Amino acid sequence: MRLANEIEEQQRDLTDERDRLRRAVRGNYGFNNIIGHAPPMIRVFELVRQVAKWNTTVLIRGESGTGKELIANAIHYNSPRNNNEFIKLNCAALPENLLESELFGHEKGAFSGAISQHKGRFERAHEGTLFLDEIGDIPPAFQAKLLRVLQEGEFERVGGRRTLKVDVRIITATNVDLETQVERNKFREDLYYRLNVMPITLPPLRERTEDIPELAQFLVHKLAKKQNRKLQIKDSAIRFLMRYNWPGNVRELENCLERAAILCEGEVIDRSIISLTGLEEKIPQSQADKSAQKIDLNDPNLDERERVIAALEQAGWVQAKAARLLNMTPRQIAYRIQRLKIELQHI
Repeated sequence: MRLANEIEEQQRDLTDERDRLRRAVRGNYGFNNIIGHAPPMIRVFELVRQVAKWNTTVLIRGESGTGKELIANAIHYNSPRNNNEFIKLNCAALPENLLESELFGHEKGAFSGAISQHKGRFERAHEGTLFLDEIGDIPPAFQAKLLRVLQEGEFERVGGRRTLKVDVRIITATNVDLETQVERNKFREDLYYRLNVMPITLPPLRERTEDIPELAQFLVHKLAKKQNRKLQIKDSAIRFLMRYNWPGNVRELENCLERAAILCEGEVIDRSIISLTGLEEKIPQSQADKSAQKIDLNDPNLDERERVIAALEQAGWVQAKAARLLNMTPRQIAYRIQRLKIELQHI
């Protein structure tokens, strides 16, 4: 009797811990943890809230680095299936033979190296959600097999004869133009329509630049925790980040800030630190000049270093001209450049 009570107590503890972890996971993937207040992102959030309530198949589209996996997480963890498994697979990472085994599983002895039975991701995602990333890269020969399980909800393990039935919600993502792939006969048209029930398109970062300040603050805070140090980013650095069009999107922004954190010897990432990451060379001079002219040199929120850098930028890095903008003598601005350790740019 005592042993039975101990086992029951352990089971309750495990159940409580499981529920606690699930609540934590749902909190981490809630809508409030995806940054974006620009109108294109607001529209995305509205779509996600609507589609999360249903079992509809979702196709998330967008350039690399726009956060497609974050949206897939938000859909699952805010859906009625959130207490069940959320299984992910990058379809571009595996060749066709391994892709079939990974998704459908295999029986012992099905091929060389199959020393035991293996449950595929469809089985593991039963009554939950399966997220297939880079769906546009699956081989044409495999597309028919995938179509069958999407239509019928059934499949056989590799090397097996028994038909298995599953109840799985499918979320896919791609940065490929599937319509063009269909026209070129590289992607099955019937599979395309099966996947494209509810499309959600994520905007690139260049179309929501107003989100860059909040994204930068969030990413720097994340880096500070990762590196176990204090870090903050100055407004001058954020303004500099907003001049670039970020073809690699949020992922490229995160990589840039990580380089800046490594190069930063103190606790403050400012404009000069960002310039050391190599971003300066990627920004067209016309865009740099245009952005610099937007800065009000009399803005009381600018500190001395930011004001001097802004004046130098507007003056094309000619010290005498920058001195006139700040009502200083050339000697005064030269002294400040030296004291504030401003790295001069040669235009």
